[in-house]
Amino acid sequence: MLVDFIRHTEGKDLSLREVLLEVGAIRFKPILLTALAAMIGAAVILFDPIFQGLAISLLFGLASSTLLTVLVIPAIYVVLRDDQPT
Repeated sequence: MLVDFIRHTEGKDLSLREVLLEVGAIRFKPILLTALAAMIGAAVILFDPIFQGLAISLLFGLASSTLLTVLVIPAIYVVLRDDQPT
């Protein structure tokens, strides 16, 4: 979803870094709220001894995928697609 949003915003007269900052500012709140809602739902099963391992892996997976989406994907986009020198 983030990459699709970046592709739709690239047509404007902005540099790639400005597009990434704008898209990151727009999409950060929905990404974070979705991840937090899923984490809260997984926290409920954290106290069940049978499903505790599943809940822990789900929580860490959600946290790491959220960080990857917010930080790493835009950084990779800059490395691969940016034509401007730093």
